[in-house]
Amino acid sequence: MRILLLVTAFNGLSQRVWCALREAGHDVGVQLATGAPAIVDGVRSADPDLILCPFLKQRVPAEVWQHWRTVIIHPGPVGDRGPSSLDWAITEGARAWGVTALQAVEEMDAGPIWATRTFSLPAAAPRKSSVYNGPVADAALECVFEVVAKAADPDFRPVPTDQAPTELPGARPRPAMKQADRAFDWSEPTEHILRRIRAADGSPGVRTEIAGLPVFAYDATPGLVRPGEPGTLAGRRQGAVLVRTGDGGLWLGHLRAAEAGLKLPATTLLGARLRDVPHSPLPVGVEPEAPAAYRQVRYRRTGRIGWLAFDFYNGAMAPGHCRRLLAALRHAAAQDTDVLVLRGGTDAFSNGIHLTVIEAAADPALTAWVNIRAINDVCREIITCTRQVVVAAYAGSAGAGGVMLGLGADVVAARAGIVLNPYYDMGLYGSELHTFTLPRRVGAERAEQLVEDKLPVSAEQAAAIGLVDEVGPRHPGAYTEWLTELAERVADPRTARRRRQDKARRLAAERVPLEVYEARELAEMSRDMFGDRSGFAAARHAFVSKAQPAATPERLRLTTGATVSRIVPERRPVVRPAVPLSA
Repeated sequence: MRILLLVTAFNGLSQRVWCALREAGHDVGVQLATGAPAIVDGVRSADPDLILCPFLKQRVPAEVWQHWRTVIIHPGPVGDRGPSSLDWAITEGARAWGVTALQAVEEMDAGPIWATRTFSLPAAAPRKSSVYNGPVADAALECVFEVVAKAADPDFRPVPTDQAPTELPGARPRPAMKQADRAFDWSEPTEHILRRIRAADGSPGVRTEIAGLPVFAYDATPGLVRPGEPGTLAGRRQGAVLVRTGDGGLWLGHLRAAEAGLKLPATTLLGARLRDVPHSPLPVGVEPEAPAAYRQVRYRRTGRIGWLAFDFYNGAMAPGHCRRLLAALRHAAAQDTDVLVLRGGTDAFSNGIHLTVIEAAADPALTAWVNIRAINDVCREIITCTRQVVVAAYAGSAGAGGVMLGLGADVVAARAGIVLNPYYDMGLYGSELHTFTLPRRVGAERAEQLVEDKLPVSAEQAAAIGLVDEVGPRHPGAYTEWLTELAERVADPRTARRRRQDKARRLAAERVPLEVYEARELAEMSRDMFGDRSGFAAARHAFVSKAQPAATPERLRLTTGATVSRIVPERRPVVRPAVPLSA
């Protein structure tokens, strides 16, 4: 089937749908919603059998939905309508929610229903991004394939909205959530405030005041704090500030100035306003692994296995994040263990250098240079670690240099359902020692193709071409259990010793030193960062400001005679259980 994805942006969910449909054998293209005339022209040119809208904020032009079957994937259950579906569900503590596939008509979210799924939500307030990238994305993909199957059935007719049963009591038409609906007072309970900030996480944030500055707040985590006046700052740590609430405290990792500006680490935005705010060590009596301890990087060990977990907001890694991760890596490598598991966050493994911090810097080019050097140090530490077998666990999706970050590990273990997008159109050559690691995994020709095409790859595709070694279950809890079993098998003394020795011999036998690969990459990056030869400054600004693209990139378009990507195998690989790995 010829399928066109009509989307506001080619976001994570859209990329996942794109990958899955192409792997299933369909011809799939993308049309960005850059304006009604461009949409109409793009649809006419593509002439698809079906239009799917997994992420669309704009109205579908009547000229499109009246002539082409167009199905909207709405992040709400049957009966729910409006642009703030997840925001309302999280704010009001809904314990179940859903996704509905409905046909585009004149009135938004009011068309007949093609498919629907429901799922549970946790009692503790989840981040909107976690819900969207997790259960919403999973349910959306199931709806997509049901829609495609029904679209092939000439006798199928979607169910009118007024005839479809409403499965969840909270599902009803809702207006866009305003800041007045999100408002809170710092004297209110921590859980109440946390739920409101997390319901607005990603966008738009919640307006409040911190240290006398009107801001939008994001990235909230509960914390322990000594009693004091609500709304005052009790400490700062690793880029976050600790704000007192009515019954405790909240760490705020990111803020955006209310008047104008970018979403930045809280301490970066507040700057001199934190002059009298103390740096916070771990609270007395709190173990480093306790939930109340605000840490972006954590290490623990179980027997002969070391577990190094890192979780950076949106996967962006500024120089400080890289330095903290590097220090933790060196600490972990110095331990008497056989296996080191390096696991990123479930929302994102890594998305490479921190473009927002770079954009906000007084000297963006120099900051970008410092950032790429810092992330390269992390990559080098992974590649050269021979004291342990290193397992890079991609529990979340990765983009740009974040894909390359873990490729130097001995075993790369991805979670089913994630997407790897090697490099974006950012005007950068790329570094992260990818010219060393990538060809050794997929071969020189395919490595060049991945970097040049700049197209997303599913975990299953990645396993088929050798980009990753293992693919574990989709559910995060099941993936953790699977990863533990995998690590235990890799830790077998004979296997682990043989792997370490072989890796040491391979590194010693390299004719070209690792430093040469990095020097070549950095020579190219210096031209991009300081010379701006490929438009890095403009591309970076457009990315961080979420500027609407001028047009759909040609590589994404649905063209006549389109075929499945060259890197897709003929048969989709299955998720493999953990088994003993040979050297």
